[in-house]
Amino acid sequence: MITPLPHLASMAPYALADLAAAEGKRLVSLSQNESFRPPSPMVAQAMRDASEAPHLYPDPDWSDLRHALADLHGLNAGQILCGNGSLDLIGCLARTYLSAGGAALAPEHAYPFFRIATETTGARFDTAEETDLCADIDALLAAVKSDTKIVFIANPGNPTGTRRSGADLRRLREALPATVLLVIDEAYGEFADHLHQPLFDMVNRGDTLVLRTFSKAYGLAGMRVGWGYVPGPVAAEMRKVMNPNNVALLGQVAALAALKDQDYMGATCQETAALRSRFVTRMRTAGIDVPESHTNFALLRFASAEAAQRMDHALRSEGVLLRGQGGAGLPECLRATVGVADDMDLAAELIETQVLEEMS
Repeated sequence: MITPLPHLASMAPYALADLAAAEGKRLVSLSQNESFRPPSPMVAQAMRDASEAPHLYPDPDWSDLRHALADLHGLNAGQILCGNGSLDLIGCLARTYLSAGGAALAPEHAYPFFRIATETTGARFDTAEETDLCADIDALLAAVKSDTKIVFIANPGNPTGTRRSGADLRRLREALPATVLLVIDEAYGEFADHLHQPLFDMVNRGDTLVLRTFSKAYGLAGMRVGWGYVPGPVAAEMRKVMNPNNVALLGQVAALAALKDQDYMGATCQETAALRSRFVTRMRTAGIDVPESHTNFALLRFASAEAAQRMDHALRSEGVLLRGQGGAGLPECLRATVGVADDMDLAAELIETQVLEEMS
């Protein structure tokens, strides 16, 4: 029997969400950071219009989508790459720049896929301590080694929801060696765009790239469309390892239609923030530690891993699914995606009840 490469055999697979609901209970999944509402109505119409051409390959250059993104954000269309979700682009980056004998670096509670993508190449994955569940710029700089090739930082972060200011990330880039590629993953960037701290201009340096996705604020998780603003030479190298038909026809059509309805996307972000704020207030009133979030989820930090497990069990018994964060080094935490108001109220009530029971 053929055997895998040794470094792959020793890796743990990416932990998928457990979506099994308790028998007889309605499934309330607050575990995957999906949008609480569908995408713009313009998306469904665009997909219907395109549904008669599934026999044709999608545009391998994503031309319409790239130019629409460039127009919206004031970017150079030639430096935009699209992927089958931003995970696709993270994987391409790792395959392009990492190998055995090299390393990537990220905050200690970073998005777990950074580790998966790195270790798949045989490279080492290093982490730097965080401060108050937020990336620590000085700790990251101190953790850079001679073989560090990439620094990954999600901003806002997943699973913490916290973020660093644009000034902080510019300071990080200035202090990093020129040979280190800085990858800023802004999968939740639209939820923080109201702060007016865009970072796309950093790409012009040639040593930084910014990733975004249509899965969150645009409500297109099922379409799997991500994009990145990438220095020209980096984009040219990534193309060599990229599936030339990576974004399906309907994915491109859906993303383009969603992009045209900025009012709808903006309203999604505002309503998400309102639902999140109400839920977080209830959690903090119940005595649960919740860091400030700039995303469509909230991280609930309990007294111990055992307390988090008990809460998870109590919620699952009623059909409510949050996401455990042991894989991100936070076994005492559960992550709650912002859902519709009734589902958030149900989750809050169950959590408040469980907290009271534990106190009695």
